[in-house]
Amino acid sequence: MVQRAYRYRFYPDAEQEQLLRRTMGCVRLVYNKALAARTEGWYERKERIGYKETSSMLTGWKKQEDLAFLREISCVPLQQSLRHLQTAFANFWAKRARYPRFKKKRNGGSAEFTRSAFKWKDRQLKLAKTNNPLNIVWSREIPPGCEPSMVTVRLEPSNRWDAKGGCFAIVSILVDDPTVKPLPNSPKQVGLDMGLTTLMTISDGEPTPIPSWEGRRGVGLTL
Repeated sequence: MVQRAYRYRFYPDAEQEQLLRRTMGCVRLVYNKALAARTEGWYERKERIGYKETSSMLTGWKKQEDLAFLREISCVPLQQSLRHLQTAFANFWAKRARYPRFKKKRNGGSAEFTRSAFKWKDRQLKLAKTNNPLNIVWSREIPPGCEPSMVTVRLEPSNRWDAKGGCFAIVSILVDDPTVKPLPNSPKQVGLDMGLTTLMTISDGEPTPIPSWEGRRGVGLTL
């Protein structure tokens, strides 16, 4: 089954916005503390600290008096941030990406909720620790029968507001979409040659013309 993400604008109420901003601040804090611990472990002791160790660190951080606020939000986005950090390091060690960088507040933030951290019923989405469902602008329909498996919420930095005076917020809903059917396997192979006068030419000699807007852009680049 194919997974698809559907993105929508939503308008959080005051309670939701406050909680989400706190959640994203905590996600950023936990990610950065775990990154600092892993960096120190490697450069000072040549020790590779993984997800399991940082998860134990998170448990300890929650017990500290100055970090007690970490217990006031859902634990799921915090654990997800550690999993994303683990993926970032795996890509780094495999030489597929640069060394992970610290998250900055000015870039806004996001929080990821797995199935245990939200409720979905009758096209209403309610996140953990909130009292009301999100006020989502349903710009397109989710296919019938699809159940969300992951929800990602993003808020822009605090100085970003939309035309209605509300918080600029986006929710991405990941679903298993049974309406997308994989194409059958084919023994045939094809080569593609990208060109200047045509968009591409297939190995059987059939050219694909450049769409009109691409053609205009190409002329501009040529001049």
